[in-house]
Amino acid sequence: MFPFHRPLLSILAASALAACATGAPAPAPGVPAKVVTPAYHGDDARPAEGRGWVRTELYFATGQWDASPEDTAASEQRWLDFLDREVTPRFPRGLSVLDVYGQWLPPGATTPSRLRSKELVVHHPDTPEQAAAIEAIRAAWKQETGHLSVLRSQLHADVSF
Repeated sequence: MFPFHRPLLSILAASALAACATGAPAPAPGVPAKVVTPAYHGDDARPAEGRGWVRTELYFATGQWDASPEDTAASEQRWLDFLDREVTPRFPRGLSVLDVYGQWLPPGATTPSRLRSKELVVHHPDTPEQAAAIEAIRAAWKQETGHLSVLRSQLHADVSF
């Protein structure tokens, strides 16, 4: 092959790929563009079951970041007991828990509290019953620990199993 063929082939390949990547032509003036929604791809057994769900994240402070190993072990056991008693019965089909580091500035404080925390992630149908279960978990942790808050973050999600 001649040395000049390689650059020429590269240019032709790039041009072909660019042609494939171009979108549909613009509509004629005065004609509204067609909106294309990407197809939802659930699994074959439950293709529509994963629509109308939310991903809820809750953040629970479990102790000071510089706590002693004994205090950390006690905090971990308290969390596991809470998880078994309050969370798992409300979401028996599944959830995730991550160990996270967090900080926040309590009212009236000048320096942030640095805390060991748990992030609870639950994917669930967006229903009033599930929202009430989330709020019951938050209220139970605040009552048990005396904490002022449990941060809640929620996003809409399409899920597939």
